Amino acid sequence: MMSESALPRSTLEHMHRTSPGSSFIDRLEARDRALFLRVAISRSPSARRVWSALTHCGGARASLAAAVLPLALGGAVAVAARQALATVAISHILVQLVKRTVGRPRPSAGVLSATLVAEPDRFSFPSGHSAAAMAVACVYAMAFPAMGAPLLLAAMLVGASRVCLGVHYPGDVVMGQVLAVLTAAVVRQI
Repeated sequence: MMSESALPRSTLEHMHRTSPGSSFIDRLEARDRALFLRVAISRSPSARRVWSALTHCGGARASLAAAVLPLALGGAVAVAARQALATVAISHILVQLVKRTVGRPRPSAGVLSATLVAEPDRFSFPSGHSAAAMAVACVYAMAFPAMGAPLLLAAMLVGASRVCLGVHYPGDVVMGQVLAVLTAAVVRQI
């Protein structure tokens, strides 16, 4: 093994300027962008309509309705609805804090010239729609395991819609969903 003192000065300077974490992050971001470019923006009008309809299921109105309307039913459904509402609220706060801290621009700011739906803000990481859909789905899936698979599949499709419509990178979606799952796990324990 070569000692650090035996390395050329230019190599040493490069090693000290570039931390191992930043090169990993750079590689991760490059792969995220490459995957995005493979799947974003469907050319088919019918596929665009389906993705657009799905993406609205992760919006504020749909997520809040899915958490608030079942409150009127009482019993176990109302308990799950209260937990879903808390999970959506907490995960939304977390998403907004991370978005403003990281400040990752949306694909339309560099990789893509246009999106197929309106962007709610200029920040991409993590996806709020993906978090909201997963927050509701995850709580109801934990409360009613027989409905778990279709609920979680629907939430994952909402996340996929955000990439296919050009408003998020895949990593944004995954992180939004992870935040929602972790929040749901905590809220269900309280």
